[in-house]
Amino acid sequence: MKKLLMASAALAMLGAAVPATAKHHEKDGAAMTDASLQTVLNHERRADDKARDVYRHPADTLGFFGVKPDQTVVEYGPGGGWYTRILVPYLAGSGQYIAVNADSANASFSDRAREARTKGWPENFPETAAKWTGVEAKKILAFESDEMPDDMKGKVDRILIFRSLHGMLNGNRADSELRALRDMLVDDGMVGIVQHRAKADAPYAMSNGSKGYLKQASVVALFELNGFELVSESEVNANPKDMSDYERGVWTLPPVLALGDADKAKYQAIGESDRMTLLFKKRP
Repeated sequence: MKKLLMASAALAMLGAAVPATAKHHEKDGAAMTDASLQTVLNHERRADDKARDVYRHPADTLGFFGVKPDQTVVEYGPGGGWYTRILVPYLAGSGQYIAVNADSANASFSDRAREARTKGWPENFPETAAKWTGVEAKKILAFESDEMPDDMKGKVDRILIFRSLHGMLNGNRADSELRALRDMLVDDGMVGIVQHRAKADAPYAMSNGSKGYLKQASVVALFELNGFELVSESEVNANPKDMSDYERGVWTLPPVLALGDADKAKYQAIGESDRMTLLFKKRP
């Protein structure tokens, strides 16, 4: 895919202030959400996941994004399923959870086994998520971004992208993916973003996505180019201890700890990365 040209230009050149389209700036996160979400968050299945709540603030984050249990919600790039294990049971009663991964048509693969896993993901993910959550696989949908059925496009209330925008950019697919996601949204649909945040004055090498970090102004510019408007931002997932300047990138910090035992206590004391939390709406 070659649609990255505009996005790359935005990331390289637009690093100034957040545009005036932002309506307000929340510094203290959102109010705690409903009791059904609290029940999901406190379930025993999250015994291992719960240790990261102190860094990821799922109740306040989902509340800020306006996620409700009767909505149709897309999680883009669910990966290991940390948020999947919250969203699937939360939406299972009266909403709809949909997992979306990037279009794999033009991707390159290191071996045939990896290619098979990637291309078989839409068929296999519902069963995986069912094992994680106890929700029937038939209630869980999964598609590549270019394969969403036409009768489902324009029906999604929220799209959530957790810590994976840098992957879109590193894979040269940011514009095409964001445009495909835009087509999924209802007219007043929203996109919630949590992304590792580079310092506003960080050099390009530390803020182009290769280290996992992006400048907040660059993310806003990228979304503006692809038909979205920033409506709100929150500091609920901020971490001022994170200097975001590590040679091994964001993976230096927990939970990866890429340096192993080297300075492990130091990085554990910092905690997980500093993160922007942004809410965009679909622009007409």
